Amino acid sequence: MIAISDVSKSFRSGKGGRPNHVLRSVSVTIPRGCLYGLIGPGASGKSILLKTMAGLMKPDLGSIVVDGQDVTAATELDLARLRRKFGMLFQNNALFDYLTVGDNVAFPLRRLTKLTEREVQARVNEQLDCVALSGFNMRMPAGLSGGQKKRVGVARATITRAPIVLYDEPAAGLDPVTSQKIFDLLRTEQRATNATVVMVSSDLDRLLTVTDRVGMMVGGELIFDGTTEQAKASHEPRVRQFVHGLTEGPL
Repeated sequence: MIAISDVSKSFRSGKGGRPNHVLRSVSVTIPRGCLYGLIGPGASGKSILLKTMAGLMKPDLGSIVVDGQDVTAATELDLARLRRKFGMLFQNNALFDYLTVGDNVAFPLRRLTKLTEREVQARVNEQLDCVALSGFNMRMPAGLSGGQKKRVGVARATITRAPIVLYDEPAAGLDPVTSQKIFDLLRTEQRATNATVVMVSSDLDRLLTVTDRVGMMVGGELIFDGTTEQAKASHEPRVRQFVHGLTEGPL
């Protein structure tokens, strides 16, 4: 379970500049085994909130408790241990251009586990098969399509079978058909491991086909938290406008 309580974060632009409040007293509880979608307009704080969950960024105020451990009060050593519980896929996939597909996927296992090389290779082959990239071990990232790179990123994010997986725009830049395949793949992976998944995405049409719960952020505030069906039926003007693609009214 991830429990976020009154989390705030701001940045200053230059010495003496006015603070830019990117998170404003955000509170939300994400149940264990839930696929949670974070939605909202650009620059609303979604990716920043994702990074604070993993301890990659420290909030100014508030607390984030992951499986009973307060991330915001953890030492660097504690954070290093805690991050082993996370799998992460960022917007740009963050693949190592100089490594093969197989070595990219194997990277977390080699860094975080004591598996033998034979065990590592067996797990890599299994993951590549799960993302329909069997036999791609020796390919280089530069020779892959956008959708293939995303699938390599998914394989790497989930190969340690981490109990918590964070995805930041997993289908960004993909066509609708490929995007739906990526979301279906993420849902299949989540169901297979019962991981807690938090996903930021602008592709609402496809995101809402796989989520259990949804949170909507606007201007650094969490203005909605509920089931996917509740989000679709919400009468809150900003939620209704965003979820149904209406053009009337400001966000």
